Amino acid sequence: MTTTRRDMLRLLAGTACAATLPPLFAAAQEPLKAIAAAKGLRFGNALGYKYFKDPAHRALMARECAVIVAENETKWPALEPKRGQHNFAPADEMFAWARKEGMQVRGHTLVWQPAKWLPAWVNAHDFGQGSREAERLLREHITTVCKHYGTGIYSWDVVNEAVDPATGDMRKNVFTERMGATEQIDFAFRVAREQAPHAQLVYNDYMREDAGSAKHRAGVLKMLAELKKRGTPVQALGIQSHIGSWDDEKQKTDPVRDWRAFLDEVTGMGYDLLITEFDVNDRMLPADFPMRDAGVAAMARDYLDVTLSYPQLKDFLLWGLSDNVSWLQTWDEAPRKDKLPQRPCPYDAQLRAKPLRDALAASLRAMPQRKA
Repeated sequence: MTTTRRDMLRLLAGTACAATLPPLFAAAQEPLKAIAAAKGLRFGNALGYKYFKDPAHRALMARECAVIVAENETKWPALEPKRGQHNFAPADEMFAWARKEGMQVRGHTLVWQPAKWLPAWVNAHDFGQGSREAERLLREHITTVCKHYGTGIYSWDVVNEAVDPATGDMRKNVFTERMGATEQIDFAFRVAREQAPHAQLVYNDYMREDAGSAKHRAGVLKMLAELKKRGTPVQALGIQSHIGSWDDEKQKTDPVRDWRAFLDEVTGMGYDLLITEFDVNDRMLPADFPMRDAGVAAMARDYLDVTLSYPQLKDFLLWGLSDNVSWLQTWDEAPRKDKLPQRPCPYDAQLRAKPLRDALAASLRAMPQRKA
């Protein structure tokens, strides 16, 4: 890695004129999906139904991506907002288009673990005594969704965000309260394996490399070790990779060392890796576009050069191709202090390529070849 995030942030803080910053990376015209495929990696993006309806956005997606994941349309609250009333139409329409364009489909997510992201009717459901009704309802949901999509989805995020980042403990919900936390995750993966025997089964979470994520990383490692001991059919860890300037730049630890140690432990247990939701939070970077975009590109290159160095990682998905569609524009936990829109994606709101796009291409070209 030639430029660390902290070095770039210090550079930006001491730079009086953004126009003096040289371009970090040469422009790349080859589609990102082709650059990735040459190294044995699948490259894709999450797309929401609202922006799927925009022809320009569809065209950009088709040009750059070999994989699609629905941003929200295959989550339980969207698929079954009311008990027994399923709505597969938006995702079906998106996936049918994607397949015509030659894309593969990832599924996200069968169970989003925090209680607030389960359907309201699930949280209000009368489970009675014991775990039998909880198991029945969970099995019903996973079976219905997996059967609907059949072999059309090659990889599933079976469980999403089961570890509390503040404590490293397992999150609680109506299922864990009746089945046990690890037991519920084990059950979900076993049902998914029964119903989607062809698919890669993934645990997905947003642990990061900074010191503030140490408990989160430790909790994920503890959970993965326990699942491995049980023989739970988890095949890979999905690393969301919402990176950026929320990290503590004053931390006294070495984030690169800590991140490598984490990935070494995960792969040492025999798990594969995926980058599932990549974007770059720029909330602490300068307002000036050229300066901000240079900082975002440098942070991306710094992170990707480490993470993509693991040949066990064969999928790389963005969580938005263009700035205007990014969830970070409405994320209320840590907005920019100047209230300006973020610039976290490789294309701007007018679908013009930015330095981040070139950083992605450079990291893809630099990573090791994957085995077939």
